Amino acid sequence: MEKELTESAIVIDESRQAVVGELMRNVYLWMTAGLSITGIVAWVVANSPVLLHFIFSNQVVFWGLLIAEFAFVLILSFFIQKLSFVASESLFTIYCVLNGATLSSIFTIYELDSIGQIFFVTAGAFALLAAVGTYTKKDLSRLGTFLIIALGGLIIASVVGLIMGSADSIVLSVIGVLIFAGLTVYDAQKIRQLMLDQETVNEGNMKLALLGALSLYLDFINLFLKLLRIFGKKR
Repeated sequence: MEKELTESAIVIDESRQAVVGELMRNVYLWMTAGLSITGIVAWVVANSPVLLHFIFSNQVVFWGLLIAEFAFVLILSFFIQKLSFVASESLFTIYCVLNGATLSSIFTIYELDSIGQIFFVTAGAFALLAAVGTYTKKDLSRLGTFLIIALGGLIIASVVGLIMGSADSIVLSVIGVLIFAGLTVYDAQKIRQLMLDQETVNEGNMKLALLGALSLYLDFINLFLKLLRIFGKKR
C-alpha cells in the first residue's frame, strides 16, 4: 500500500512538472514572438518614409498610438480572465505591432550595428536574470514591492525630465537598467510560482501564461531601451 502511494505521488509530481514545463515554454515562446513582431514592424516602418512621416509628424497619430498601447496593457493586465484566449492573444499581438511602430524611431537615431550589439547584450543579460529568478529559492516578493515603487518614481522623474528638457538623462537610464533588471528576476520567479499552482493546461492558465509573457516582454523592451540610451552610438 505504501509503495502504491509513493508511485502515485511520483506520477502526480511528473504530471505537474509536465504542466509547468508546457506553460513556461508558452510564456517564453509568446514573449519571443512578441519581440519578433515588434522588431519586424519597427524595421519596416523605419524603412518607409511615408509611415515615418505619418506617425512622427502627426502628434494626434503618435499620441494616439501611445494611448492605445497603454490601454491594451491595462486591458490585458486587469481584464484578461474575462476575455477569451483568442481575444487576449489578438490584443497582445496588436500591442506588439503598435509598439513596433512607435519604437521604429530608434533606427533613425542610432546606428544599426549599435542597435544589434545592444540587443544581443540585452538578450544575454535577460536570459541570465530570468534564470536567476526562475531557480532561486529566495522569496523576492519584498524586492518586487520595492521595485514597483521605484518604477513609479522613475516614471514621475522621467515625466518631469521631459518637461524640463532632460528626458535623456544618463542617470535616469542607469537607474532604469537596475530597476528593470530587478523586475526581470522578480517577474520570472512570480511567473514560475504561478505556473506551479496549475494542475492542468487549460484556457484559463494559458491566459495567465500570456500575461506572464507580456510582463517579461515589457521588462526586456525597457531594459533594451535603457541600455541603448546609455551605450548606443547615434547617427
